[in-house]
Amino acid sequence: MSESTSTINRRNFLKLSGFTGTGLMIGLSLKANGESVIEKITNSYLEKQHTLQELTGTGYDLSPFVIIEPTGQITLMNPRPEIGQGVYQSVPSLIAEELEVPLEGVTIQQTGGQKKYGNGQFAGGSASVRTSYIQMRQIGAAAKEMLLMAAAQQWGVPVSECYADNAKIIHRPSGKTLGYGDVAAAAAKLDVPKSPTLKEPKDFKILGKRYPRPDVPLKSTGKAMFGIDAKVPGMVYASIERCPVFGGKLVKYDDTATKKVKGVIGVETCERDINGHHSVGVAVLAENYWAALQGRKALKVTWDYDGNESFNSKDFAESLRQSAKEEGAVDHQSGDFDKAFAEAPVKLEAFYETPVVSHSPIEPMNCVCNWYDDNKIEIWASTQVPGRIMEQFTKKYNIPEENITIHVLFSGGGFGRRLYPDYVEEAIELSKKIGKPVKSLWTREDDTKMGPFRPMTFSAFKGALTADGKPVAFQHKVIAPTLDGNKNYDKTKTNGTMTEGISEQKYEIPNMKNLYVFHYIPVPTAAWRAVTSTTLAFAHECFLDEMAVAAKKDPMAFRLSMLTKNTDTKTLMQKLKEVSKWDTPLPAGWGRGVAQWEFFAGLAGYVVEVSKKGNGIQIEKAYAVIDLGTVVNPDTVEGQVQGAAVMALSAAIKNGITFNNGQTVQSNFNNNPLIRINEMPPVEVHIMANGGPKIKGVGEPGLPPFAPALCNAIYAATGIRIRKLPFDINHIV
Repeated sequence: MSESTSTINRRNFLKLSGFTGTGLMIGLSLKANGESVIEKITNSYLEKQHTLQELTGTGYDLSPFVIIEPTGQITLMNPRPEIGQGVYQSVPSLIAEELEVPLEGVTIQQTGGQKKYGNGQFAGGSASVRTSYIQMRQIGAAAKEMLLMAAAQQWGVPVSECYADNAKIIHRPSGKTLGYGDVAAAAAKLDVPKSPTLKEPKDFKILGKRYPRPDVPLKSTGKAMFGIDAKVPGMVYASIERCPVFGGKLVKYDDTATKKVKGVIGVETCERDINGHHSVGVAVLAENYWAALQGRKALKVTWDYDGNESFNSKDFAESLRQSAKEEGAVDHQSGDFDKAFAEAPVKLEAFYETPVVSHSPIEPMNCVCNWYDDNKIEIWASTQVPGRIMEQFTKKYNIPEENITIHVLFSGGGFGRRLYPDYVEEAIELSKKIGKPVKSLWTREDDTKMGPFRPMTFSAFKGALTADGKPVAFQHKVIAPTLDGNKNYDKTKTNGTMTEGISEQKYEIPNMKNLYVFHYIPVPTAAWRAVTSTTLAFAHECFLDEMAVAAKKDPMAFRLSMLTKNTDTKTLMQKLKEVSKWDTPLPAGWGRGVAQWEFFAGLAGYVVEVSKKGNGIQIEKAYAVIDLGTVVNPDTVEGQVQGAAVMALSAAIKNGITFNNGQTVQSNFNNNPLIRINEMPPVEVHIMANGGPKIKGVGEPGLPPFAPALCNAIYAATGIRIRKLPFDINHIV
């Protein structure tokens, strides 16, 4: 199999376009009957846009495509950046399945943000398969039907007598065959089918199977090209000193000692914008990275902290607690919560706290940029958003799209951090200033200390029960900043991102009133894997457990009693009960906990089993159920759920990020640790894929319900309720 992890550069792209003039190209400007093939496909999909929106929940037009050479070589364009989540295999698989070609026989090319490939060139929100499942398959099916028609015409036989298999058209009565390359030129002249017929799932050869990921051999043999590996001729390195206090300003710098470091070629300032936070840094440019870093250490910089050095985590947390006294903006209400709560015989209240955490991808932020004299930009980057980079910087620098080439390379983790191109902006600016290609490379300390971060989020609850333990009232008040850094946010309005999922749970509680209280934080914040659901699910599902205890009900039975309607949540909870053998007695000193969460990305749940271990807790096992509707590759799903559990456990029991004197206290993995392999329990993953019309995400749903299931299990084993993360798992009792 042939693979490529970067986009076709402009020169080779033009050569390829000319070379394939006698082949079939779906997605490029090859003219057929006066109209480009991509225009015909795009127009046919626009006619069915409402149908696609109903099926996938997306309103944008995707233009992935197929290139077939006369030699028979097939290239599948992948618009979704590979950040470890498996889209290098899963998205092209959607096309390949309908095109009747094995992935081993194709080349996979990554798109680079160009408009011709559509607006869906990003990796985030667990959206890659969820929002393109139908469109990608239609691309493959349309190409296949064109090839079938071309072969039938060449043979002079009815198309109904022909079928496609393994990149060949076969005439069923005679057994004659034609390779795709043999009929590509003729197929390119045909009209694109407006409603190509899709295969029945029973006939799938790739989808739903444990199909090998083509990026794994590349990564395991060192052949994969990550952003941090990128090199271009004449490149210089940049290491950037930034103000350690958030909100500080550059006053001046002395680079006398810096310029004495061998290999240093200059010092320049550069700007960084990240979610409402603007700053200016000082970049040391050198012939090699070591020289750039040593030169940076020799810099003498004067900063104006502008009073921001007083910010610290302890005071901020207390201010959040005080803000919880505010009524807040209504996110959702049904029934009459205030009346039901006031009149209920059983009432309970609780307060939950979650910390700031960093993204900490293993590959630090980096970017190579070359700004050419004719205002053309070439970028090599590990990014989740090539489309955003293209749009943002064509506008900023007022240059046409064709003047930017983006090579999207493999990413060593993203988790939401690479949704923000601030590190790309730095490299572009520096290259523009010095007229040379620049490789900007963040240190691990830069990544940890500079953010952006998942913000601290607190939750205040009220709940009420009847005398016989039935829930009658529920309130979840979220106290948190926003992610966009807006200091002047209108506090009379709710924020759907910060109240994510709390009002969409399927539990049937007659009186509900959920609220949001805005509280500004003077550090850059951003979406973390599973966004705000990672904090809210912990609080929400743990408080529901508290209600179950107050009702004197089994936590699983209590939840199921609120799920009388036939919903996916009810089915998932029943599956969890089954696979975990919930009703089977546990050994003495053990406990089980359960939690689920449904939000924009999908639906998943856990049952976690723990046991007492001295003064602490041993996590024995986790059972996960994820509801997908349709699965592309079960191996990838299992890996994503298990990886999400790792991140959830890290955020629950490791120290997270704290601030003092306006600065980040933590700096590297020594004081911002991740879960080690000996700390991770086995996670048994069960996939619900019933072939329903609603396709759900994979990358994020496995994260939010893990922490609450763990903490509920700890309560079951010890009677100790954990309402604040992180906690010390080795000192519970």
